[in-house]
Amino acid sequence: MIVIMNSSQLPNGIKVAPLPAFTDNYIWCFYDSESCVVVDPGDANVVKDFCHQHNLNLHAILITHHHADHTGGLPELTHSFPHVRVYGPQNPSIALITDRLIEGDRIRIERLALTFDVIEIPGHTLDHIGYIGHGGILCGDTLFSAGCGRLFEGTPAQMLTSLSKLSKLEDTTQVWCTHEYTLANLKFAQAVDPSNQDLLSYAQWATKMRAQNTPTLPSDIKTQKAINPFLRAHTSAVKQSAEHFSQQPLAGELEVFAAVRSWKDNF
Repeated sequence: MIVIMNSSQLPNGIKVAPLPAFTDNYIWCFYDSESCVVVDPGDANVVKDFCHQHNLNLHAILITHHHADHTGGLPELTHSFPHVRVYGPQNPSIALITDRLIEGDRIRIERLALTFDVIEIPGHTLDHIGYIGHGGILCGDTLFSAGCGRLFEGTPAQMLTSLSKLSKLEDTTQVWCTHEYTLANLKFAQAVDPSNQDLLSYAQWATKMRAQNTPTLPSDIKTQKAINPFLRAHTSAVKQSAEHFSQQPLAGELEVFAAVRSWKDNF
């Protein structure tokens, strides 16, 4: 039995919920009384169980990037739901995508009255895309609450550009990311930005939520701009900490960001 926590409802009546998978993944699910759309289903059984519990047909799948914990459920789900549409990046290694997308594309899922605009946000991987719509951003492993994805394939410059795109979204935009990394990220963020009172307050709230086994997600862009050190490389406080870590002067935002990302990799 999947217990839904932190579910919400869009203005069109569609419900949104994070389905827990593995140890810290969330498979975001948009659903009504008959159909659902899921995002980055690394575990097919989580989705199949949810569909069975609620008597739902899986109508579409959205993929943000190629990592197995985001795509591993595709073979079984496309077999169990043979008419499902699979939207995702251009990467040919994700064999089961039916609709390959680039920045500027718009997808419409008529059955659930959902529309998403596609944005390219490389850094964590080179193929990473996000989906903007219905007051939120499905950002996979690019932006986390109080953190960002590790640079497995991309460069610091690519990730900084991607995060800058996200930071320009409306402050109220919900951040539907894919991992419950918040407490670990907050521990690092407080090492980087110890005098940040917004960060301290958020850490207290997040600790309470996790003690109740409640997701800390979604967050929102306004909160992330206030607490996330990877969105605050332009600030003097983060720059000072990054220079202390790297033991050298840092010339600009990119150098600060790269230093903070390197620091987090070894934190």
